[in-house]
Amino acid sequence: MPNLITITDFSAPELDVYARLTEPQLVHLYEPDQGIFIAESPKVILRALDAGYRPVSLLSEPQQLLGEGSKVLARCGHIPVFTAESKVLSKLTGFHLTRGMLCAMYRRPLPSPQKLCTSARRVAVLENVMNPTNVGAIIRSSAALGMDAVLLTDGCSDPLYRRAIRVSMGCVFQIPWTYLDGCSLHDMGFKTAAMALRDRSISIDDPELMAQDKLALFLGSEGDGLADETIRACDYTVRIPMFHGVDSLNVAAASAVAFWQLGRRP
Repeated sequence: MPNLITITDFSAPELDVYARLTEPQLVHLYEPDQGIFIAESPKVILRALDAGYRPVSLLSEPQQLLGEGSKVLARCGHIPVFTAESKVLSKLTGFHLTRGMLCAMYRRPLPSPQKLCTSARRVAVLENVMNPTNVGAIIRSSAALGMDAVLLTDGCSDPLYRRAIRVSMGCVFQIPWTYLDGCSLHDMGFKTAAMALRDRSISIDDPELMAQDKLALFLGSEGDGLADETIRACDYTVRIPMFHGVDSLNVAAASAVAFWQLGRRP
């Protein structure tokens, strides 16, 4: 049975994780152990549970405890379930942005890049993509369009930030991801391709590129793109053919086009 607790005191410390702690504070909440993150909406929470993440507590409108929300309750055991009407919950910072249910969940240790890439053939690598909306959108496209894994540099936004999870529609729990941590993809048997506008760029549908058995596609930050040294270190520099004088796409849009093309296996 769920442990239902009606909210009467907005200053209760149990609500800090939903209303008063910042994303970085949540990450470091239980150091040296893993921190927590917030998942929004029953559908996304269920995807996190399917991926093995453990819940800490729930915050929900009463009507969300029925329907799909009841499936969440059935899988969460005797954790605290804080509840109040939506007009009351709207006083909690950020709750009005959700789909009626939030779940605080424990983070898990991330796998090493080597372990994650053991059987992968198509990998997306994000370099300093700092916008959580773009990170979430890229991860959603990765899952949908044939990538086997996502690697991120330390300069990227955390895929478990609320906005990234929300934009990904929970796909951060469906595709493996971790931080690159300085390892060499060449050493793991990958050919590497940089998405960049350069004179020597080849088209994204180049037959040689398509024929590679193991390929890692590098995507850069929204403003500056990939670092010059990253581009020089890659085996290929690739571009998406465009029309009407347009020379580039938002990194999330470009990733979807590239993943659709390169996710089709040789």
